[in-house]
Amino acid sequence: MFSTFLRFLTTDIGIDLGTANTLVYVKGRGIVVNEPSIVAVNKKTGKVLAIGKQAERMIGRTPAHIVATKPLTQGVVSDFEITEQMLRHFFGTMGGKRPLRSPRVVVGVPAGVTEVEKRAVEDAARNAGAREAFLIEEPMAAAIGTRLPVQDAQGSMIVDIGGGTTEVAVISLGGIVAVRSIKIAGDRLTEDIRHFAQEELRVLLGERTAEEIKMAAGSAVSRGNAKALEVAMRGRDIVTGLPREIVVNDTQLRQAMARSLASIVHAVREVIEETPPELVADIMSHGILLTGGGALLRGIDRLISNETRMPTLIADDPMTAVVRGCGFVLEDLKTLEEVLVSADSAPITIT
Repeated sequence: MFSTFLRFLTTDIGIDLGTANTLVYVKGRGIVVNEPSIVAVNKKTGKVLAIGKQAERMIGRTPAHIVATKPLTQGVVSDFEITEQMLRHFFGTMGGKRPLRSPRVVVGVPAGVTEVEKRAVEDAARNAGAREAFLIEEPMAAAIGTRLPVQDAQGSMIVDIGGGTTEVAVISLGGIVAVRSIKIAGDRLTEDIRHFAQEELRVLLGERTAEEIKMAAGSAVSRGNAKALEVAMRGRDIVTGLPREIVVNDTQLRQAMARSLASIVHAVREVIEETPPELVADIMSHGILLTGGGALLRGIDRLISNETRMPTLIADDPMTAVVRGCGFVLEDLKTLEEVLVSADSAPITIT
């Protein structure tokens, strides 16, 4: 009775702690935070100056003593203290009345992360104010967030292309049957464009500029007879050091990203090869589902479908699939506790 009363005095939270963006889901309210995972720090004083969108606007525009940094690298915590401060900030900007009891938190982590990396996420969440911290593997969270029947005896295949990692998994009966996690995803595609500009066009691009170019004209497959997508690439000429503008098209960008896209396809094929035939038959019937920001790259569903000979679909609002999954688990922790993982492999007890 008392524990039931306490639940009304707290606000449970689901977090997609991503390399590119952090999203926060509040139980009963939905997604309340969707901000870049970026923190601006004054190196002289060690003080945090800005977090999220404000820090993102500082990238490439700061003096030497101010650094806009990403505290997560390829899906895992690379700077513990900055991650903790970022979470504390996001917890404080959720709005609404302050809960009388610290929240329980469900955090998405990449599949296959080490016990140490899991512990770092748990500790960062607790130090930021969580009463309890539970972990869920991102492909499982994405599958739940897109309402796939993860607890049924049916094979479901999810490809979650985030900022730092691509997670490919086949799920059945509440568990992951086969999985691949590779450190090639949206950020690598952006870096491919920067490398292409530097090596082929002799132009230096900023990270934000390359990201905008990828979104404006990037594609994974040829668009056939459709008019070529073109975008102005503005940067600094390596030879003269002066500003320079070059118009590039989707074909050039596709060639720049080709190797990374091939790695993502290879991971998908590897998982299919490891999947039992009965579950492969299910996937052939229901298709592969794409989530994450990388799913928004033009034609990536066609590329995977062509290479695997399976129907491939893009989830509705793919960027929020993981945090929605964390939220759905929060709404029914007792029923879905089997999908949670812990840092030390100990049994998870929901109170």
